[in-house]
Amino acid sequence: MNRINIFYPLLLAIALLASTSVLSAELDTLQQEQSQGLNQEVSKKKKFDAGKFLFGHIGDSHEWHIATIDETHITVPLPIILYSRTKNKLFSFWSAKFNHGHSTYKGFKLVTEGDLEGKIVEVNDKGQTLDLPLPLDFSITKNVVGIFFSIIILLLVLLPVARKYKSNPHKAPTGTQSLMESLILFVRDDIAKPSIGEKHYLKVTPFLLTLFFFIFLNNLLGLIPIFPAGANVTGNIAVTMGLALITLFTIFFYANKNFWRGIVNPPEIPIFLKLPIPIMPVIEAVGWIIKPAVLMVRLFANILAGHMIVLVFFALIFIFGAVNTYYGYGISVVSVLLTVFMTFVELLVAFIQAYIFTMLSAIFLGMATEEHN
Repeated sequence: MNRINIFYPLLLAIALLASTSVLSAELDTLQQEQSQGLNQEVSKKKKFDAGKFLFGHIGDSHEWHIATIDETHITVPLPIILYSRTKNKLFSFWSAKFNHGHSTYKGFKLVTEGDLEGKIVEVNDKGQTLDLPLPLDFSITKNVVGIFFSIIILLLVLLPVARKYKSNPHKAPTGTQSLMESLILFVRDDIAKPSIGEKHYLKVTPFLLTLFFFIFLNNLLGLIPIFPAGANVTGNIAVTMGLALITLFTIFFYANKNFWRGIVNPPEIPIFLKLPIPIMPVIEAVGWIIKPAVLMVRLFANILAGHMIVLVFFALIFIFGAVNTYYGYGISVVSVLLTVFMTFVELLVAFIQAYIFTMLSAIFLGMATEEHN
């Protein structure tokens, strides 16, 4: 598991170079659009939609957008898997069939605006949306691909290190193994052991290591705006909700009888708060559900906020450039400097948020496995 540390300086360099190169490319595109616009009527000029720009970059999608050159969209099509509840039939095809939302296929259409933006709906032969329940969508979206990509990286990094430990348990670690050992020992000795205790920490350390490396790597990959990295995985509340639910189920799985007794029959609590209306048991149960929910919101909000700030710096170029070309060039200097600064901050946040999520999960597991005399 030492390879994530080897990627850390590499990802830092890639993130900085990529953010600067993408910023330059975006500015060139802006200037081209402005120069073309000078030769067109005012009514035909495209207006920059900051909101669509921001949410289009941080949101999930059924295709992976790489770049736009003039009117040509360069995208990577992704698998669409739908189950129509009205037709009782499963459909599968590539997202390219939708032509970025301009075409229908097999009675389905990708909505590109309105309340159902980003959803797939059923349509009639004329392309009109039918008043039917939305099909069940099991598609492989951008964030799903991002998760698969991070899992592949983790397996490629961690499995060889694990084999080295297994084949040479007494040999001093070298290379990637020595780099990864520091992170492994950090999670085990500084997070798991003090939070859970000597008796139980070893059995939950693999879970905590999985949490830490998955969150940390996806936080880093989210900073690299180059395919197949760049998906806003940990900035998606559905992903953080999944992590929080897994943490909650793990807590319930390892919880001892003292934990359940504390919920069903809290000690030192007056009986009238437990019977006939179980006020305190309900409060205790809700409290344990809220704990992972806080982890969900904390990780989601911090990662999303970082991406939003960087994208706002990009958007300033378009906003100022729409007023005057020289304003766009001028603000681009400030945007580049602020983007580089925020990239360094986000690298720190990537580690801190992985640490906090893992630490609080370990603390909750320690509370659930705590022994009482």
